[in-house]
Amino acid sequence: QVQLVESGGGLVPPGGSLRLSCTASGGIFSIHAMAWWRQAPGKQRELVATITNGGAITYSDAVKGRFTISRDNAKNGMYLQMNSLQPEDTAVYYCTGDDSYYLVVKGGSAYWGQGTQVTVSS
Repeated sequence: QVQLVESGGGLVPPGGSLRLSCTASGGIFSIHAMAWWRQAPGKQRELVATITNGGAITYSDAVKGRFTISRDNAKNGMYLQMNSLQPEDTAVYYCTGDDSYYLVVKGGSAYWGQGTQVTVSS
């Protein structure tokens, strides 16, 4: 089974930035679709952004213009650059992946990381 591992979370003040990274055992080159999801206490799990090997990208309205998703197969990295962070961005962020784009966007990805905590607070 593919293992995904996130890193880069932390505590930042409002307006700050963080860069999340995700790596996969065996590399990410064979994973067609990847995404970042987040889960905050008391809220539904939310799809943040998606990216495919072909370069197709989507963002949720909540993060559009502030976050940037990218991937570099050669470096075995999938990334989420988060700028202008606000308290409502506080959540556990998960890296996900699947060969099925449908499963990725529906929250049914075969591969999920353990999550990394992002806390935005003054």
